[in-house]
Amino acid sequence: MNEQPKATETAPDIKGAVERILTTIEREREREIISRRFGLNDRKETLEQIGELLGITRERVRQLEKAILIRLKMAAESGMPEVERVEKHFIRHLSEMGRAAKLQDLADRVKQDDNKHARAHVAFVAELAPNLTVLNENDHYHHGVAIREHHADEKSLRNKVDGVVKSVKEHGQAIELEELHEKVGKYEHPDHTRALASLSKNLANLRDSWGLTKWPTVNPKNIRDKIYVILHDNGKPMHFSEIADAIKDSDFKRKDVTTQAIHNELIKDKRFVLIGRGIYALSEWGYSKGTVSDIISDILKKEAAPLHRDEIVRRVLKHRHVKETTILLNLQSKPQFKRVAKATYVLADAA
Repeated sequence: MNEQPKATETAPDIKGAVERILTTIEREREREIISRRFGLNDRKETLEQIGELLGITRERVRQLEKAILIRLKMAAESGMPEVERVEKHFIRHLSEMGRAAKLQDLADRVKQDDNKHARAHVAFVAELAPNLTVLNENDHYHHGVAIREHHADEKSLRNKVDGVVKSVKEHGQAIELEELHEKVGKYEHPDHTRALASLSKNLANLRDSWGLTKWPTVNPKNIRDKIYVILHDNGKPMHFSEIADAIKDSDFKRKDVTTQAIHNELIKDKRFVLIGRGIYALSEWGYSKGTVSDIISDILKKEAAPLHRDEIVRRVLKHRHVKETTILLNLQSKPQFKRVAKATYVLADAA
């Protein structure tokens, strides 16, 4: 689904198309407004900035921008070759990207070598194209573009994105794309579900495992979160040096960490429990902090009856990666444990 267009297809000159579209705007002031609002030649500017430059109010700039875009959209619907060619090019790519995509992702895909303002040019043409639906950016959605045949308007596109977010929330933890696709159950291919999920600012993914942006399993923001992901994915305790190596070999965006930094963060975070010499586990696996003698005390307290040393050793080894001799030395040397029969112990204050 993610193959690039065939080499025989000639990509249209997007930058040139934008320049030709601008020439259809007769008044220079109106061309200036559109160019600056979309950032077609330089950085994108606000209504206030443009108003100050042109000596008009912010509201007047907004009115002119709206009127110009309406005229251009009407012209595109009637047939504007520059828009038609670029629109078809976008649709070919969007079809391979799941029928929708973040604007930046589409711009990266169609960017041409000499186009420094590809994102702005894609946004401008998409705004005019009659067969594309534009998703405007806000706190919940990324700026996106979709094929109108499959996503009729912005409202329906947002509703579909919200539906995917709802499915993730209901699942309650990170979910693989295939399972999410089945859970949503509305779209033909997992790529279509992925495309919708990618438009939400409330979702993030790591290796196509999707979840809420606040979940470290899909959106690790710091070293501690990355440690958590490594341990969670491994499913069993690891030495801190192994964790450091795993982070360096991962596909995290920032993974240049030192072994000492990893060790320092493991010590500070309550999610991680030292269970052996340099070996750490997740507290959510049932491990708790404490020395070997603390673990023995908890075991004897819960049992509330004498236990044979072999049974004590067996239970302690479920919580700590230590040698059996270490456990036996604690039993024999610590005053809180009392031998009441051959190789059988209780807590001293319970004897």
